[in-house]
Amino acid sequence: MSLAQTELKDSALKHTAPDAPILRPDGWLSDFEWRDGRILIRKTGIRIRLDPHVLHEIFNWVLYLALVHLVAFGTHLTGRPRPRLWFAPDQPRPWYLVRGAAMWSGIDLAKRAQDADAAIYFDDSTTGDAPASLVAKRFNHGCTDISKSHVTRVFEEIFGYPLAVNPLLIAGEIVEKPEKNGVHGGRIVMAPCPPRSGFVYQRLIDSRDSDGCCHDLRTPCAGGEAVLVWIKVKTPEGRFSIHNRSAALAEVADIYTPQEQALIRQFTARMGLDWGGLDILRDRGDGRIYIVDVNKTDLGPLIALSWRDKVRSMNRLSSALRRLVSPA
Repeated sequence: MSLAQTELKDSALKHTAPDAPILRPDGWLSDFEWRDGRILIRKTGIRIRLDPHVLHEIFNWVLYLALVHLVAFGTHLTGRPRPRLWFAPDQPRPWYLVRGAAMWSGIDLAKRAQDADAAIYFDDSTTGDAPASLVAKRFNHGCTDISKSHVTRVFEEIFGYPLAVNPLLIAGEIVEKPEKNGVHGGRIVMAPCPPRSGFVYQRLIDSRDSDGCCHDLRTPCAGGEAVLVWIKVKTPEGRFSIHNRSAALAEVADIYTPQEQALIRQFTARMGLDWGGLDILRDRGDGRIYIVDVNKTDLGPLIALSWRDKVRSMNRLSSALRRLVSPA
């Protein structure tokens, strides 16, 4: 899905009832709608045009979901205790990373909040209030604002160097991004320029490596700790697209210094992010890392990963989720 193929519409879904996920009777298909020749994702308002690349990714997702269900079936045969996890206000589908990790690790979805061992605030909205919950162990309930401006403010407070720029007071190429979650509408603009409502402005991070491609560092975290890193390789012209030229699994210690890992822990704590993914870029000029996005309802694992890296990733992430939900 290229930038030109991605459009934003305001979400019309609101959730106010505590501990009451929205479960539509017609199942997963109700998450989507065919409108004007595109697939509309109801929750976020994003529209996707079907093309050969998207169809290929859908096919790969089908194969991955089959593997997840096969592994989940195997967990029932082990006789291992099965913690129960409650999601509200929404219930994640298996293509969301947390749901896949839960199935992979033998964690069941609780049918009622009072039956759960832990609860996760799960909502694709950019901002919102976590629902009231009687479950003692709660995750992401403090992560109620993942707007780009809030992420930028917290990043600058923790790391001590700026990411945001004033488009009126700077000259040269900068990045313009929508505030809202999941839009993938970033673009490079030339400053000085007047700011647009609903957008944020950041310095252009040069994340190119020796291959000439941009290397993005998607970093899934659990309990505030970076669990692993997915190196996403993109062409410079496709740096804001959701499509990756390739992707590979890397160890956290091979990518981030101990000091950077400590700052990431401080950042996730300030954001209230107990489970989710960070989009991080390393600038080839100053060598620093920049957290440019927070995903509390991230999809995964990455389509572009090899099947070996997908399995290794899910083994690591499912273990991290199980330790988070049931440390014993």
